[in-house]
Amino acid sequence: MKSRILFVSTYPELTAMAGEISDKLGIPLNIHEGGIMRDGHIFAKEREKELDVIISCGATAAAIKEMVSIPVVSVETGTVDFLNALIKAREYGDRIGLVSYKNERLEDLEGLKSVLNIDFIDFPYSNKEELEARMEDALAFEKLTVVSMGNCIIEVAAKKGLKGVLINHSRRSVEQAIIAARNISHLGRREKERAERLKAVIDYSGEGIVAADKNGVITTFNPAAEKILGINAAEAVGRPAGVLGKEGCFDVFYGERRQDLGRLININNTQIILNKVPIIVDSEQVGTVFTLQEVSRIQKLEHKVRKELYTKGLVARYRFEDIIGESSVIKEAIIKAQKFGRTSTTVLIEGETGTGKELFAQSIHNISSRRKGPFVAINCAALPENLLESELFGYEEGAFTGAKKGGKPGLFELAHGGTIFLDEISQISPRLQSRLLRVIQEKEVLRIGGEYILNIDARVISATNHNLYELVQKGEFREDLFFRINVLNLKVPPLRARREDIPLLAGYLLKNANHRHNTHITDITDGGMELLKRYNWPGNVRELESFAEKMVILAEQPVIDQYFVRQLLSAHAVYKDTGTGKNADRDDVIEVSVGSLRDMELQLIETISSRYRGDKQLISGKLGISRTTLWKKLKELEAEDQ
Repeated sequence: MKSRILFVSTYPELTAMAGEISDKLGIPLNIHEGGIMRDGHIFAKEREKELDVIISCGATAAAIKEMVSIPVVSVETGTVDFLNALIKAREYGDRIGLVSYKNERLEDLEGLKSVLNIDFIDFPYSNKEELEARMEDALAFEKLTVVSMGNCIIEVAAKKGLKGVLINHSRRSVEQAIIAARNISHLGRREKERAERLKAVIDYSGEGIVAADKNGVITTFNPAAEKILGINAAEAVGRPAGVLGKEGCFDVFYGERRQDLGRLININNTQIILNKVPIIVDSEQVGTVFTLQEVSRIQKLEHKVRKELYTKGLVARYRFEDIIGESSVIKEAIIKAQKFGRTSTTVLIEGETGTGKELFAQSIHNISSRRKGPFVAINCAALPENLLESELFGYEEGAFTGAKKGGKPGLFELAHGGTIFLDEISQISPRLQSRLLRVIQEKEVLRIGGEYILNIDARVISATNHNLYELVQKGEFREDLFFRINVLNLKVPPLRARREDIPLLAGYLLKNANHRHNTHITDITDGGMELLKRYNWPGNVRELESFAEKMVILAEQPVIDQYFVRQLLSAHAVYKDTGTGKNADRDDVIEVSVGSLRDMELQLIETISSRYRGDKQLISGKLGISRTTLWKKLKELEAEDQ
């Protein structure tokens, strides 16, 4: 490591001593020999930027201190050092001249003159020119011995015919000076590192930072503040903070010692959040710090955080290619859902339990413009009202007993930029329906216990296995919320309405069950498949999936036959076998009482209408008539009832 301590020596013995001590203590030094007469102080000045601290002695140290801005350690010259030199000089005669820097204290020596019977004439100087003049003055005294701590001075005296004695520094003084310089260097380096870290934090902070001293004069103005305020740091630093304007927002506190946080101001047509905090040192205010944040940047960061949650499981895994089926009704539902996916409008998906409503919701999300955003799903029937409210809308710290420290974002916040799927929406309480309506309508949410509104941008896809409009008519579901979530409507057909898809679904589900349980069921016979097609499947695809798992676990042969299927169906919890012959358990057979053609026709329509829960698209498709004709027939049924 390169040494950052310079030792400017003034005589050879000091140079040698400094080098020896440096090696012994393991403190690296740059040593230069040359006192004030040899421009040692100029040498030090030229290398100031490369150094942490400089060591020298006497006049050379004093001259360096006046020229540089870094610390200078002076090797102390003790009274004993002076006396030793004076005593040695007296050996040459009684007339002694002490050449010393004008700031050196000689009071102790003055007091010892009479005690030691030593007299000397003081020749003080403050610079090179004065030193040369003092040496000329010394020539006026005959047989004068010059005493000084600079070897160059002794040399000048010798050239003028004067004897000279060098003041030598004690080893202890030199050692103390080197250790002190080392400590100063380490402290200075730590301070520089801290200053550079602080500078880096301030310069590269995304927030604008402006600091003012206790008089309100700007001392710090970082690049972010330049960008936000449109002012260069060079123009701002040194000026009163009040010049930044904005109706006193940048006035310092002047001893009030209070904070002003979260003030919303407008700067250059940009919404800014301003924080103002006093700087307190030892109970005294010494300045004020202002921080500025662009609201748009906060929103972008918030969106980035929300987007990163996408990698934590808030993702739609299914696509339309995962929906299995070749029937006309499922193909029509897929085509319709694909059209919905190209928009960001709210969608209501209706269908019985187990039909795959979430499969459609995820598929819609994955072809939409929001596919790179999160997909957040919640079953509204699975949680009690209070817990559902905190999950949907989030809460602040301390909002209720047991609230998580720091609060918790709601699912609407997590779905920002993506899609939120509200399954079983019919189960939401009337109170939560009101809150949900506002969130969907205003695109903003207020956390439980919160004091500020959060803007959210999430597409809402809802699902229900109930007739929501009937619930509206009964007063169990808000009409305004119904029309808000029912902009686009998708009906997912039950499995019994697409029996021709059962072989495809059964094969796919058997394959998955084989993989999970390490079984090897290869096929189902035609007879067995016919039994599966005849069964009503009230639990729809979900029930078929469970049944497929049961088959692969219990089957003893690689091919499942009709006897095994019938056996399992007979033990099935919801299976009913009336044993009435070939039409038993067949959902594709309807019994009507013999009567007139018109009466039997109306019986047929009434039975099918009841079986398909009033789904006019399915009914008209099964009967092979238009929806207009179906509507007329249903009107006739209503007239008969009256």
